[in-house]
Amino acid sequence: MHNPFAHHYSPANPLPNSIGAPVRELHAGYRDKILSHLLQLNEDDRRMRFGTQTPDPVIASYVERLDFVRDTVFAIFDDNLNIVGLAHLAYLPIVKGRTREAEFGVSVLPEGRHKGFGMALLERAAIHSRNTRVESLFVHCLAHNKAMMHLAHKAGMTVEYAYGDADAYLKLPPSNPSTIISEAANGQWADFDFALKSSLKQTSDMWNLFIRAG
Repeated sequence: MHNPFAHHYSPANPLPNSIGAPVRELHAGYRDKILSHLLQLNEDDRRMRFGTQTPDPVIASYVERLDFVRDTVFAIFDDNLNIVGLAHLAYLPIVKGRTREAEFGVSVLPEGRHKGFGMALLERAAIHSRNTRVESLFVHCLAHNKAMMHLAHKAGMTVEYAYGDADAYLKLPPSNPSTIISEAANGQWADFDFALKSSLKQTSDMWNLFIRAG
């Protein structure tokens, strides 16, 4: 689905401001869908996302501890309203004399890969970070996480390697009117997309009930 709100703004923007998929900001009411998404990741995908082996109870604990007031969670939904792409933007503790940082973590299910969803989530997180006065976006992952390294390099992030791990940084300029407008517009697009998918799914479910009843 084409983004009707996509725009290209100032070249000072470190990422292309043209999010290619509707990215919806989530609240605590989505915990079950977040858990369902993460539990669908296989063992290797979980290691790439969390940096270590992550059994189901650990994932459940992680989802239960998500703080939707302190941090921000974004998602891309499929036609059945299941989360196919998920990003967690975690604000790091403020340290006097240091720039304000946020850590970005992302996961995309196999059926959503090679569609630009990872970049769309990163772009959305970067715009939100700028609008909340974050000066540096940070990613920590395994050095052999090819998908994340490709995303980091494509986004122009500075990558440092040490002992099998990799840290990627993206310096963010301050917000401006265009970033405020961009975030609002993409939020409207995501809300419209979700409402449309909800309506179509409801209609499909009703027809399926009607057919089974007949």
